Order: sequence, then C-alpha cells, then structure tokens
Amino acid sequence: MALNYLAVAAINFAAALLSIPVIAAGIWLSTQPDNACVQILQWPVIALGVAVLAAGLAGSAGAFWRLPWLLLAYLVAMLALVLALAGLAAFVFAVTASSSGRPAPGRAFLEYDLDDYSGWLRARLDAPGRWDRVKTCLAATPTCSDLNQTAAAGDAATAQGFFAAAWLSPLQSGCCKPPTRCGYTFVTPTYWISPVSPAADPDCAAWSNEEAKFCYSCASCKAGLLQNLRGEWRRADIILAVDAAALLAVYAVGCYAFRTAKTDELFRRYRQGYT
Repeated sequence: MALNYLAVAAINFAAALLSIPVIAAGIWLSTQPDNACVQILQWPVIALGVAVLAAGLAGSAGAFWRLPWLLLAYLVAMLALVLALAGLAAFVFAVTASSSGRPAPGRAFLEYDLDDYSGWLRARLDAPGRWDRVKTCLAATPTCSDLNQTAAAGDAATAQGFFAAAWLSPLQSGCCKPPTRCGYTFVTPTYWISPVSPAADPDCAAWSNEEAKFCYSCASCKAGLLQNLRGEWRRADIILAVDAAALLAVYAVGCYAFRTAKTDELFRRYRQGYT
C-alpha cells in the first residue's frame, strides 16, 4: 500500500515537471521584442505553467503524506488546468490561423496586409491608446537599427541589393521602410525620398525618415507585427499542445494509481476488521 502511494506521488511529481516547458515557453515569448511590447500571451502561459507546477507538487505531497483531501483537490485542480491549457492551445491556433505575406513587384521580401489577420488580434492592437504604447516600445527596440547594420555588412546597402533581400523579418518589412506601393526612392534601408506625387494611402503619408517614427504609425507595421507574433505564437503553441496531451496522459495514470491505492487500503482495512 505504501508503494502504491509512492507511485502516486512520483506520477504527480512528473506532472509538476511537465510545467517546466510551459513556463519556459512563456519566458521565451517575454524575451522576444515584439511580444515584450504587446504583452498578450506570455503572462497567461507563465501563469498556467506555475499553476500546474503548484498543483503537481501539492498532489505529490498529498500522496507522500497520504492526505486524501489534498489528493482530491489536486485531481480537481489538475483536470481544470489541463482543460485550460488545451483550451489556450486551441485558441492560439485559431487566432493565428490567418496569415499574410504578399510579394511586391521587383522585391524578394514580402509585405503584409492588416486585413488578413483575425479580428481578435487586430482588436488587441486597436484598443484605445494601445498602439501608441506598442509603437513607442517598438521604436526603442533594435529592430530597424539591426536592419541597417545587416544591410551594411552584406550586399543590401544598395537599392538592388536591398530589393533582393529575402531575409527581412515581417516586423522590419512593415515598420522600417515605406510600403513598395508608395513609390519612395531608396537611399538606405531606413531613409527614403518621397515621390513628387505620393499615393493616396495613409501609410504613404505616415512614413517618416526620423528614427523614432519610420513607419510605426502605418497599418503595414501592425501587419508585420502580427505576422511576427504569429510565427512565435505558433512555436509556443506546439509546446502547449504537446504538454496538454502529456499532462492528460499523466493525469489519467495518476487517477488509476490513486484508485488502486485506495482500493488496496480499503481491502487492507477489511482484512484487519475480518481478522
């Protein structure tokens, strides 16, 4: 009987260990400049990971010290957390299902359209005052300065070389240069000469050669940000989905082991009473 409870404790401890990838995914998201500016997904992921860790340790302690009330609380809490984790993984998959990235004439890099993304994601950026804070944060990141340095170190310092640069990130494509349709003339990757007759497009009027402005007020910048977020969220979502499946399997084994331990205990008490 003691061995059965030790097995339950070990299984519950394994559930606690499964929180580590979830917490790591949340921390990784928080270290990405775009996610650090938006702050939507990383904190729910970290909070869920910490909750799974706490529940797993509580369940392990309850089994080790044979505290049925704590074990029952663990079973209820862990089931809720597994469902929450699976629900979050499904939600992230759903809101990132839409993608963008369209070729521009004479360009190797892609450009992005805000209307291609889910309404939920766009609403997060368009909340009152939200984009002002996000674009200020983005302007403080090395996103565009890295573009200049990479271009200068390679063969993208000229117009021909820059237009052939397929390595631009969505965020750099959307925020650090004017959209191709605006007809600006290349000088450097982040310095462009306005055409005599600019296109009647809000993004074309929003572009500025000032480092603090660039195209951070452009819809193309929002689209590039969402494409960047999509790639990072999809990678984190794989971890969430796999972890939820593993936790469900461990939870099922833990329920079986707990039931076996309780059955053995009842049988032992019956035998003691009979003798």
